[in-house]
Amino acid sequence: MGSMKRNAKARTPLFDLDLLKAIVMVADSGTFTAASARLHSTQSTVSQKVRRLEEMAGHKLLERGSRDVTPTDAGETLLAYARRMLALNDEMIEALSGATVGLTVRLGVPEDFVGGPTTHALAAFNRKHPQVKLEVTSGLSRDLASSYDRGDLDLILVKQRRNSREVIACWPEQLRWIDSAKNPSFQLDPIPLVAFPPRGLYRDDMTNAIDGMGRRWRISFISSSLSGIQAAVADGLGVSLLPARAVTADHAVLTPKSGLPAIETMDIALLHRPTADAVVKELARALCRMLGPQRQ
Repeated sequence: MGSMKRNAKARTPLFDLDLLKAIVMVADSGTFTAASARLHSTQSTVSQKVRRLEEMAGHKLLERGSRDVTPTDAGETLLAYARRMLALNDEMIEALSGATVGLTVRLGVPEDFVGGPTTHALAAFNRKHPQVKLEVTSGLSRDLASSYDRGDLDLILVKQRRNSREVIACWPEQLRWIDSAKNPSFQLDPIPLVAFPPRGLYRDDMTNAIDGMGRRWRISFISSSLSGIQAAVADGLGVSLLPARAVTADHAVLTPKSGLPAIETMDIALLHRPTADAVVKELARALCRMLGPQRQ
């Protein structure tokens, strides 16, 4: 009888951590393409690893859709154990090396969210989770969204057209028409406009609004940098449309008396994957508290 038990244990499959890492990465990234990039591997290799796991488990672990993949019920069970096994592996390495092994959370935020309340929220989060390394990327919302879709970011705060994609939470973006406080240019004909590059935020809103007023306009200055837009307006290069938080003492806010309409087409949106690590979700909740009541 004892011999039979020993033989049964010998035949028990041992799950390879490399295979488990592959399926966790696919689940977190949402696609095999993004997972293979993060693993520095090929898509076919990652697919083979997932198939080997499915053969070992005796169950289908992932549903492969036209755009993304989602775990099956068996996949969710395996993923929960896989994360624990990978975490234990990291703990073992830490114990053997004496080094502190922490988790890295990759966050993307627009340029006007760098510093101020955002930094305060991140600092408070870091004090609570000193082992977590925060890797923050700032830039244009479209670039941050592309990085997130490639699997290069875990959590993003971006500006987007209202209801343009599914989000964790969103808030209306408060926009202001601004001119230079010292060298205003709104009364010039055509109106000079300071704008982000083509397809950049607020650009179409500006031109459509001024067309609606029956006035002429021209693009006088283009910059992909928020600080560049702020400085150009302050120095009298033209009028622009920016978030209320980006208005400085060097700007004059144009009131409704100017004839310019209020623009209410944009949202600030927070996104992370449903399979995100618990720490990522906790940071998302901290950012929600910073931004105020959320709108789903």
